[in-house]
Amino acid sequence: MKMQGLRWWVVSLVAIATIINYIDRQTINVLWPEHIAPDLFPDMDADGHKEILGLISVVFIFSYAAGQAIFGKIFDWLGTRLGFVLSIGVWSLATAAHALAKGVVSFSIFRAILGIAEAGNWPGATKANAEWFPTKERALAQGIFNSGAAIGGIISIPLIGFLAIILDWKLIFIIVGLVGLVWLLPWWFIVKGPPQSHDWLSEEEREYILSGQKAEPTDSIDDEDEYNPSTGELLSRKESWGVIIASAAIDPIWWLFIIWIPTYFLEVHNFAIKDVAASAWLPYVGAMVGAWAGGLLAGNRIKAGWNVDKTRKFVITLGCLIMLPALLALSVASSPWTALWLMFAILFGFQVAIGNVQTLPSDLYGKGTVGTLSGMAGMAAKLSAAALTAIVPIMTAGANYYSVFVLGAALALTAIASVWLLCGEIKPLKPKSA
Repeated sequence: MKMQGLRWWVVSLVAIATIINYIDRQTINVLWPEHIAPDLFPDMDADGHKEILGLISVVFIFSYAAGQAIFGKIFDWLGTRLGFVLSIGVWSLATAAHALAKGVVSFSIFRAILGIAEAGNWPGATKANAEWFPTKERALAQGIFNSGAAIGGIISIPLIGFLAIILDWKLIFIIVGLVGLVWLLPWWFIVKGPPQSHDWLSEEEREYILSGQKAEPTDSIDDEDEYNPSTGELLSRKESWGVIIASAAIDPIWWLFIIWIPTYFLEVHNFAIKDVAASAWLPYVGAMVGAWAGGLLAGNRIKAGWNVDKTRKFVITLGCLIMLPALLALSVASSPWTALWLMFAILFGFQVAIGNVQTLPSDLYGKGTVGTLSGMAGMAAKLSAAALTAIVPIMTAGANYYSVFVLGAALALTAIASVWLLCGEIKPLKPKSA
């Protein structure tokens, strides 16, 4: 049996996994202010509830950071198919287990398991991208993966918000956890192997994928000659640090909104959960559009004759420059609708940039190293996101979010600088001795 466009089936399944990933992680953030925190910590005020959410979120992000490095290696060792089975299977069970949480310690344990397992989604998506797509389609494929995160945000806030009106918060965690286990069935059935050996892949599509997996059309290096350095050599290259630092600078901006949007609107604009459910999904529409726009723009520029270096730098810089003024304006926004549309612009710009940042490992190194560098960059990104999450309750005491959004603008500038100053010319690298 042959399946036309099999690579698009693969990217669609990974995008659906990403949607599930974000619904799972967002459930606690939506339920926390009005349901979980008042139920488990009735004697604390809003700042106390925020500190606890910050603490267990830091545990989640630290675990997620460790999971990025762990699953980067796991995907390189086990392959894309088995790597995703392990990752989504464990995180789905961990999500359901949140129903058993009774306090800070139990929530932290379940968030830690969830974080480690959910982290596999991103190095896995990047590796699937490197395996299943030619260079000219990678930014679009990464945009499709990333749009899954945005769609997860769009779906999760109204879905969880409205479920909370009719169901106990514990039952919601169980229902959400079961969805990921259902996803395993089509993944196992369809993704039977990589393009080189998949018997459902037409010879025409196989040739299209494999012959286009170089950053420059003139590159004559075959798969056996790809540059796959040791970890030590990988970390000795400034280009690797450009990817790592860019990821560490830009990623906390996303986490700032992922974790704190419901709490922000509750504190600053006096939203109830029904108000959050009705409107706080809007910023994620911006993220979804931005994910597609970043991928399409990059693909358009490459087809127009731009090289990968010019394309990546242009799109990443554009995305960051969209975020910069919107973050500064949000720091002084006085109405909820102004805040919502500014968040729309911020998450749009973020997704325009991040899809191209995440393709940098596959632009610079061979497929045997992509998962490792993606995992390292992801770990650095999550450590910086954890640091920001830890200080948000302190910086926003009394519901004052001004300084946090100004800090976000500074991080966007840092991401631009790291790509331009450290990544050099973005093209397949060669050993230093060469």
